[in-house]
Amino acid sequence: MNRIFIAFVCISSSLLAQDKVAYQLYNKEGKQVGYQKMISELAKADVVLFGELHDNAIDHWLQLQVTKDLYKINPNLTLGFEMFEADDQLVLNEYLNGIIEERHLLHEAKVWDNYKNDYKPLIEFAKTNTLPAIATNVPRRYANLVSRKGIETLANVNDEGKKFMAPLPIEIDLQLPGYASMISMMGSHGTPGSADNIARAQAVKDATMAHFILRNLRGGIFIHYHGAYHSKNYEGIYWYLKRANPNLKISTIHSVEQESIDKLSDEHKLTADFIICIPSDMTKTY
Repeated sequence: MNRIFIAFVCISSSLLAQDKVAYQLYNKEGKQVGYQKMISELAKADVVLFGELHDNAIDHWLQLQVTKDLYKINPNLTLGFEMFEADDQLVLNEYLNGIIEERHLLHEAKVWDNYKNDYKPLIEFAKTNTLPAIATNVPRRYANLVSRKGIETLANVNDEGKKFMAPLPIEIDLQLPGYASMISMMGSHGTPGSADNIARAQAVKDATMAHFILRNLRGGIFIHYHGAYHSKNYEGIYWYLKRANPNLKISTIHSVEQESIDKLSDEHKLTADFIICIPSDMTKTY
């Protein structure tokens, strides 16, 4: 009986001693890597593409931590956001420069519903440290135009509107696996050609975000926050950046959820330079 009791105590103590890890970092090959190792590698890049899961609390916390730690290494830091559309730049700048109050930013810019929980800390960090924050996304009305009527309709947008998108004509390769997969998943829905147009609208977003990243490089580090699909497998924004400047040093971060984070699933390997693996039951921000 004593032996059984001792064994029970030992097992219980062992279980209690195990850490409950909120996330695990992996490199592209699926090998576990430390946070500081990732930061030291990111600091060598011209552009860091941080692909997030929009509703994931750990992702948003890590975005802030990575931003703070890169700033310590290189204060010449620029922040870029899928979550702000290019025609919101004036309002965003006015807020960052203290000209308008937050209520004006929230009312006049097309901020996402989860702004206060998830992106406000990054904007406030930029404001406190006088860092540029760039609205990189194409206005949603133009992405919607492409998804409804095709890429050629962008030619009908007036010159003022064209300032808020990548220069026309936009090169689009629907054979890229990410876009092809999107078309395949949606191919059975809607009218013929609609899935192609939705993929083209995604490409317009990717091209526009890359365009505004390139326009705002200042010789330091540009860190860009966006949905994970926009840079997964070195496609999307990454593809457009490399097409424009093959010598650009880019580091990518991709985010995934798994029931167990002890080992990275094969399907998630090679998706980015660093993969944030998060428990699937992690708290969601919305």
